[in-house]
Amino acid sequence: MRPVGATRTDPQTALLDLHAEALRLFGERVHAITGDQWDGPTPCTEWTVADLVNHVTGEQLWVPPLVAEGRTVEDIGDAFSGDLLGEDPMAAWDTAAHAAHAAFAAPGALERPVALSRGPTPGSAYCAELIVDCAVHTWDLSRGIGADDRLPDDLVDFTFKEVAPHADALAASGMFAAPVEIPDGADTQTRLLALMGRRR
Repeated sequence: MRPVGATRTDPQTALLDLHAEALRLFGERVHAITGDQWDGPTPCTEWTVADLVNHVTGEQLWVPPLVAEGRTVEDIGDAFSGDLLGEDPMAAWDTAAHAAHAAFAAPGALERPVALSRGPTPGSAYCAELIVDCAVHTWDLSRGIGADDRLPDDLVDFTFKEVAPHADALAASGMFAAPVEIPDGADTQTRLLALMGRRR
């Protein structure tokens, strides 16, 4: 649902639309996982399919307390560590994704600072960060389960613009693999994946 008075040209509305799109795409892949695929490998070499879904689900669970409740990372502690999927991983994902988007879509949420571990961060920047995380991991999950790994152009373009200036820092953080060589004539998705240490 769009904030009251928002239009499609509003930067905040565009950001929320991209966030919803990233969540929807990842959710489609989650719901496509078959029983024997949960223990399978992914491009994230240390993570199985279940580990990957657990990670992205956990990222969404952080959003309501940080954004809607104004809590800090220290307040939350290890509440979202361990197995977050339980007996119904798909329902766990759906619930977390819905709550995360609702928190960002609340009036004023994108303007308020969020108390992240790196310090106060605008809600809009935190939302953009999670769009990047979800988009890249949608590709990872697609590869892990043999689904279509082509991402929508608008999501790819946004993610590339967010990542490109910070690729070296992301690799140094350990969150993503080191960049790989970008092939000549590569399209934007291939360039994005290369910056994130992935090959198509």
